[in-house]
Amino acid sequence: MRETELRRRRRRCGGDAISPAVLSPLVRHGTTASGPYVTHITPESAGWSYSGLSVLELPPSAEVQLGTGPDEVIVLPLSGAATVECDGQRFTLHGRRDVFDRVSDFAYLPRDADAVLWSADGGRFALRAARAGERLEARYVPAEDVPVELRGAGTASRQVNNFCAPEAFRADRLIAVEVLTPGGNWSSYPPHKHDQQSADESQLEEIYYFEVARGGLAYQRVYGSGPGRDIDVCAEVGTGDVVLIPYGYHGPSMAAPGYDLYYLNVMGGPGERVWRFCDDPAHAWIRAAWPGTPVDPRLPMTRDGGDQ
Repeated sequence: MRETELRRRRRRCGGDAISPAVLSPLVRHGTTASGPYVTHITPESAGWSYSGLSVLELPPSAEVQLGTGPDEVIVLPLSGAATVECDGQRFTLHGRRDVFDRVSDFAYLPRDADAVLWSADGGRFALRAARAGERLEARYVPAEDVPVELRGAGTASRQVNNFCAPEAFRADRLIAVEVLTPGGNWSSYPPHKHDQQSADESQLEEIYYFEVARGGLAYQRVYGSGPGRDIDVCAEVGTGDVVLIPYGYHGPSMAAPGYDLYYLNVMGGPGERVWRFCDDPAHAWIRAAWPGTPVDPRLPMTRDGGDQ
């Protein structure tokens, strides 16, 4: 189909500017809605410097125009499929039924780019962003190229889709992964932090975006890691909720029995693009108890990814 014919079949969706007010660490679903975005978090609204997240909901045959500005952005289908046009290229995202269905393909958009996202059948799409210095090329990654890792053991088992981990995908500052946790298990565990730049740790701002199967519930813990890094979150979370972590120990992420948990992690920071973290010394011993304990047999939870 020619470009002009394709555009005639689309319906445009606009967006309003988000308020610059600094958000609290717990951001409830819909409280940052703006135009077609049900969630819209920028570094300015988060009160930090690098990480951002928007969740876009499109009805059938709708499109939205995106200007990346100073951010590099990854378009990841949460549900549905889409076409993305950027820098003279067109990427077809096959997507998925929902986050518990399969690993998804994705598109990378560089900073200072104009893009158009269109969905024939509608869907929900996560736009993960980080302030970037270098402008890289727009790219597409198929689902089968996304590395999948089974992490932890026993009731601390989870699946990690490393689609934008430093070792898996080239970006300037953005780091992003998906984590799936079977109902009754704990993940993001033992509690850990990455809020100081050192040989053993990266300074990374982090966003957790949650979805819970069957409309269920989960819990997230975040607590302080020292003077000047005071934070205290112990909250029930559901689908569409977000937790912002500028610093501090975070974990566990707790999936209630009967309700599988998905969360999307978005990270960015000032130093080298590497994910180094330190466990809370009070709980670091837990890792040493894992050898010999099998991974939860319900894992992997999704299909059609990389090596599992």
